[in-house]
Amino acid sequence: MNERNKLLLMVGLFAGAWFVPAESPAVAAAIVESLAMLREYAREHVLACLIPAFFIAGAIGVFLAQDSVMRYLGSRAKRVVAYGVAAVSGAVLAVCSCTILPLFAGIYKRGAGLGPACAFLYAGPAVNVLAIVLTARVLGLELGLARAIGAVVFSVVIGLAMAFLFRREESDRNAGADPFAGGDDHASRTGRTLIFFASLMALLIFAAWGRPKEPVGWAMAVYEVHWVVAGALLAAVLAMTFAWFRSDERREWLDQTWDFTKMILPLLFLGVIVAGLLLGRPGTDAGLIPASWVSGLVGDDVNPLLANFVASVAGALMYIATLTEVPILQGLMGQGMGKGPALALLLAGPALSLPNLLVIRSVLGTRKTLAYSALVVVMATVSGLLYGMV
Repeated sequence: MNERNKLLLMVGLFAGAWFVPAESPAVAAAIVESLAMLREYAREHVLACLIPAFFIAGAIGVFLAQDSVMRYLGSRAKRVVAYGVAAVSGAVLAVCSCTILPLFAGIYKRGAGLGPACAFLYAGPAVNVLAIVLTARVLGLELGLARAIGAVVFSVVIGLAMAFLFRREESDRNAGADPFAGGDDHASRTGRTLIFFASLMALLIFAAWGRPKEPVGWAMAVYEVHWVVAGALLAAVLAMTFAWFRSDERREWLDQTWDFTKMILPLLFLGVIVAGLLLGRPGTDAGLIPASWVSGLVGDDVNPLLANFVASVAGALMYIATLTEVPILQGLMGQGMGKGPALALLLAGPALSLPNLLVIRSVLGTRKTLAYSALVVVMATVSGLLYGMV
């Protein structure tokens, strides 16, 4: 940040502090709400989701051979393979939008092409089998199927569009990279690396396993033992780390993990505070922007294009933890929200949020972030419009 921008930032902060209507009950309630949302975020996502994700991102940068990333996700990889791997990631990982960010940053930094990396970024939280099943069960089979199909198609189309829009920049970025450079040392470690990363991913999934709404079924059975399984996986990961990797590699892993943490965590916290201040926590009406304003713009009696656009933009800005979008939409649909806008919010919300945008910008830059978010909003709007018509 140059001196001019620092000055503008300080002037803006001063003006905000000077003119903030602190005596207003609505403003006071919004501030309390933003702090409550930050506390909820820290308690529910940092230890179980983000910290394992940061370690996985650091491990990608150190232990995963660059030729492996380039072979399957690089700009020169076969499109069917690259986008196929990226699009199914959500079904395998089942993570939320905040957890996917360090993983996305890790593979992009390691050499993944912009298109496959963006497809992975969208698909990670969007193609979540549990969330899709819950959508079909609570909101109806048609909406669940529409979400499943739309999420997979979205990830591929958004990735292809990003690769096309920034093809020259990506060509310069990957100039001289050999997708098959590696050697015998990398080949000999492939099996161990796969086992190591599979264990890390499984640790992330079980550590982040939340309590289901209904205390029955397989999801509840997994929840009752998830810490036991996560503890066993952690012990296995530690054993593999000391047995298979050198001390300098372990130190580099910690350094890489710390770099991702410094880059991502403060921006996420800032974004959560702003999102809580403006929109409040899901299910509340304490933000500066009342929920009734949003629901009043997405009903069946509203212009369909406007309703779907508002739902897409609201979903792209709100922080919606994975699985919480279903009860949120259930409440909004009970207040008159149309099925088209509901699908638009389902396709835009879990994969994007204001905190995410801040982090994505730090990785991709402003232009690519604007293009990515615009693609998500436009495609969600069009999908909701078409679904409402059908």
